[in-house]
Order: sequence, then C-alpha cells, then structure tokens
Amino acid sequence: MDCREIFEGLSEYIDDEMAEKTCKEIERHLEGCENCRVVVNTLRRTVTLYHSIEPESIPGDVSLRLHATIRLEREKSDS
Repeated sequence: MDCREIFEGLSEYIDDEMAEKTCKEIERHLEGCENCRVVVNTLRRTVTLYHSIEPESIPGDVSLRLHATIRLEREKSDS
C-alpha cells in the first residue's frame, strides 16, 4: 500500500469503517512512513476536537437567508 492509497481511504480508516485486513495494511504502511503517520494523527486529533465542541445554533432569520442564498446560487450554476 502506498501513500496515495492511504489518502484515498483515510476517512474510512479514521472512522473504523474499513475491513480489518485493509486496516492492518495501512498500519504496516504507517509504521514506516512518517509523513502518512503525521497526516493520520493530525486528522484523528481534528476529528476528536470537532466532536468535543458544542455546536452553535444559527438564528432562524439567518438560517432562512442562508438557505435562500444557497438555493439562488445553485439555480445560477444550473443555468
């Protein structure tokens, strides 16, 4: 397994959604590849941090305007 293959499956690996055999291949690669190990560890810390913070709510009027703007942008790009 090479670095490109690691990056392609990184999300599934971090989320434990990968077959055990593939996870073991990734772990073998990580033992010898400092760059990939840094990326995996950084992503894990980022996910952990994200899950540790409380989501903030968007005021109703702001949410409505945001969704309206997104709809308009989608309509423009579809044209």
